[in-house]
Amino acid sequence: MYTKNNNLCRLKVYISNNSCILDGDISISHFTDLIRIFHLQHPIESRPSREAIDEQIIHLPSATELLEAGVRFKVNTESNCLLDLRFSGGVLEIPQLTVEDSTEILFWNMVALEQCHYPHESYIADYVVVLDYLINTGKDAGILVWNKILENWLGDSDSVANLFNGLCKNVVYSDISSQFSILCKELNAFCSNPWHKLKATLRRDYGKTPWQTAASIAGILLLILTLLQSVCSVLQVVQAS
Repeated sequence: MYTKNNNLCRLKVYISNNSCILDGDISISHFTDLIRIFHLQHPIESRPSREAIDEQIIHLPSATELLEAGVRFKVNTESNCLLDLRFSGGVLEIPQLTVEDSTEILFWNMVALEQCHYPHESYIADYVVVLDYLINTGKDAGILVWNKILENWLGDSDSVANLFNGLCKNVVYSDISSQFSILCKELNAFCSNPWHKLKATLRRDYGKTPWQTAASIAGILLLILTLLQSVCSVLQVVQAS
């Protein structure tokens, strides 16, 4: 409920699942601003700080590249806030988002609001930028849909990719949430490690099913036994001579 007094709204919001409680003096300049607050959910004082964009942000891998590097995707069920992207132990957790006909205009309006009124608090634009990096093609969108991070009500994955690819056009930004900055750097560091990519390749090519895993292990054991037999044969020849 809220009461308006000198353009200051006393806002108290309770979400039915108790995942979000906003209680405090919040200045709302537009209805889109109210929607933005609902999406952010974080109390103002606990929102991440801002920092300048560097090359670690510019080269964030796509969802396909992350998957090939061994990154696993998971829905962050502990939060509905768009800002709560987490990366730990090779798992990237992202809150679920429903993509429907109204999604594009909704994000367009929130990003435009931030460009005009919150140029140094553009957290929705940060989220859109990160999603734009993750989703370059329909294949990238399909990966996020498959892992239930995106609920696709548009029909096909290409439509989802086109939506997010278009949201960042003409958006001006010079800084980004420190939380997203750290996330991008951690993902880049993970992908640059060749060992992670090797493990992902082995898992993808030789461990898709239990039978394939068992066959791969049996093949490795057979190779080891063959190698040992060859070594023993060579040693016997050397000793005999």
